[in-house]
Amino acid sequence: MKSRTARNIHLFLLAFLGLSAIGGGGALIISPSGKLLGGLPLSILERSPFHDFLIPGIILFVVLGVIPVLLIFALLKKSRSLFAERFNFFKDMHWAWSFSIYVAFALIIWIQVETIYIQGVGWLQTFYMLFSIPLIFVACLPQVRNFYKK
Repeated sequence: MKSRTARNIHLFLLAFLGLSAIGGGGALIISPSGKLLGGLPLSILERSPFHDFLIPGIILFVVLGVIPVLLIFALLKKSRSLFAERFNFFKDMHWAWSFSIYVAFALIIWIQVETIYIQGVGWLQTFYMLFSIPLIFVACLPQVRNFYKK
C-alpha cells in the first residue's frame, strides 16, 4: 500500500469517527431526552451519574467529534503545537499522529464506560469497539508512521 493511500485511509477513519460523533453528540445536546435519536430511553441512564443525555452528548461531541476533525487538519498541515507536544508520548512522531492514537483509546474507554452504565451491548457499541481496531492498526502502519515521523 502506498503511503498516501494509507494516510488517506487514516484520515477517512478519523473523519468517519468525528462526523458520526458530532452527529450523535449534537443530537443528544439538542435533545437531552434522547427523543431525537429514535426515542433513546432515559431509563438506560439509571445506573449512571446523569439524569439526561446532555453531559454525555457534550463529551461525545467534543472528545470523539470535534477533536478527530481538528486532528485531520493538523495531520494535513503538519502544524506545530508546543502545547500538544507536551502530551506527545511518541517523541519521534508528529503530535497529531499521537493524538489520533489517543482518540482511538478514548473511543474504547467511551464504549466500555457506556456498556457498564447501560448494562448491555448493542450493535452500535459493537461496531465502534471494532472500529477502534482499524483506527489504531492503520495509524500504526509503517507507511502512515513514516509519513508523520519527525
